[in-house]
Amino acid sequence: MANQTAKTTTKAAEPAQPASMMAVIAPAVGWLIPGAGHMIQKRWIRGGLLLVSISALFVLGLMMQGHIYKANGGDILDMLGFIGDLGAGGLYIVTLAMNWGQGAVAFATADYGTKFMIVAGLLNFIAVADAYHIAIGKKQ
Repeated sequence: MANQTAKTTTKAAEPAQPASMMAVIAPAVGWLIPGAGHMIQKRWIRGGLLLVSISALFVLGLMMQGHIYKANGGDILDMLGFIGDLGAGGLYIVTLAMNWGQGAVAFATADYGTKFMIVAGLLNFIAVADAYHIAIGKKQ
């Protein structure tokens, strides 16, 4: 019993480790190119799966004529849609630069396409957090 108490107190007394360069680069690159944060850490399969799944969701959303949200101070749902779309990183930037995703949501498939693009961005946010946790050694 006394040995367990000594273990728990030593864990609490450990100082915080300074952030490594990979802990900064992996999330940034992973946000810009889905899956790349894992690939630069030699997690090839996970990175490839993320790249394919996030890109496929986003491109399918565009092909369904989904609407891309832009930054605005209007309706709360528009702001949440913008945050979701922004999560797609480079895919979102290219879409804005090419002026794609501007169609009006007039039918059901376009609405589904809009949701596909938002889900792709949210999935990329989760992938970025995962790449960060791998970089700091919290996750294998």
